[in-house]
Amino acid sequence: MLSLLVLIPLFGIMVLNLPFKNPPRRFSFWFAVLVFTAEILLAIYHYPIFGGQDLARMDSFFGGGFSIDYLSFIVLTCIGIVSLSSLLVARYTIADGKELFRFINLIIITSIGMSGIVIAKDMFSLYVFLEITAVASFVMIAFNKDIEALEGTFKYMMLSTIATIFMLISIASILLVARDTSFSAVQEALKTSHSHPVMIASIGLFLAGLFIKGGIFPFHGWLPDAYSAAPAPTSILLAGIVTKTAGLYTLMRMIALFGSNDSINGVILLFGAASILVGAFAAMGQDNLKRMLAYSSISQVGYIALGIGTGTILGMVGAAFHLFNHSVFKSLLFVNSAAIEKQAGTNSMKSMGALAWRMPITETTSIIGMLSAGGMPPLAGFWSKLIIIFALWQAGRRGYSTLALFAGILTLAYFLIMQRNIFFRKPDANAEKVTEAGFGFVFTAVVLAAITIGTGLLFPIFFNDFIIPIKEILIH
Repeated sequence: MLSLLVLIPLFGIMVLNLPFKNPPRRFSFWFAVLVFTAEILLAIYHYPIFGGQDLARMDSFFGGGFSIDYLSFIVLTCIGIVSLSSLLVARYTIADGKELFRFINLIIITSIGMSGIVIAKDMFSLYVFLEITAVASFVMIAFNKDIEALEGTFKYMMLSTIATIFMLISIASILLVARDTSFSAVQEALKTSHSHPVMIASIGLFLAGLFIKGGIFPFHGWLPDAYSAAPAPTSILLAGIVTKTAGLYTLMRMIALFGSNDSINGVILLFGAASILVGAFAAMGQDNLKRMLAYSSISQVGYIALGIGTGTILGMVGAAFHLFNHSVFKSLLFVNSAAIEKQAGTNSMKSMGALAWRMPITETTSIIGMLSAGGMPPLAGFWSKLIIIFALWQAGRRGYSTLALFAGILTLAYFLIMQRNIFFRKPDANAEKVTEAGFGFVFTAVVLAAITIGTGLLFPIFFNDFIIPIKEILIH
């Protein structure tokens, strides 16, 4: 049953928090590991590359029903990988056992929300899971209770509230026209009333809400503060998968539901291109490592938006693949930033320098993440960016295609500045006592780097196996 993706972790949290004489806090970490590992294995087992079968089925345990397809499995894989990465870093950065237990509960709740988003087939159910994810994220950002974290949380809450209002108005309006909020009912209503002013306004409001959730320009104001002020494991989770599931994946799903036209595509392309440029140029001027990576995320989600905005199968494939790649390499870079912060005691790149010889594994994996983000072959990021650029060119959007290609140079530029300041510049006095990070950081970074390399090397072999199921979803 697909409901188990939500019910098992929910039941587990209830059991873990029962008022036993001896609280089972020591089991919480391994329970979370089991949940996230099962999610990854479920996705890998059923994906067609590995012999999976068609999964067009429904689970009616909840009123709106759940269903799952190959696009869902891509995102479920990302949720499992990033959640495990965040969990491992949390174990090595949160010293207090009670605080770690609370944080593990929040990670599991966030994964429940994201899993629900991925498998929901009803707009109201989708909204509910979006809010579960958002509320858990608010608490995780403010987890350390310091002023900067509370400020970042406040900004996120305010903009997320606006998104919530947009979505609720949209869903209520759609309900008036379609008489139901299930995806199938909405599609039927769109066939007969696609030009109805209420439906047009509703679609616009819902997409605007998703732009806020995804941190797409000009709705990105909350993102740099939230990412940089949050605890290290929260930053990994937010940058790696939360904003992409709540914003970009849901945007892909809604475009497939509502259908695309030149007006919608034009808006998505414009905002995507602006996100790429604004994020890239802003990243160049940052000294705080986490803040620089936050602006880099704004730039990278712009590529996903460009792929969606092509309105073509190839563009959607590129967007889906870049969503996966960005989840992996951005999680890798935030894991490394957490390791550097813990070892050097600072996030200021000006207070580092010459760490390449003191943290060689972190430096090597950071280069891999940087090159993948910049679209260098044969790493995974190269293929997804190449597909998006080709899709833009084939769709006649050659200006956007040229911009996407140029922006790859900007990406490499600000990451090279980062590498130089952290690893190769003349060392700061505070950096002389720095040593390599502990096992949790190193192991997580090496695994994520291996996924980036392996995906890049194997993707040309499995390209058709990747594109065919995504194509079937978008056509139907």
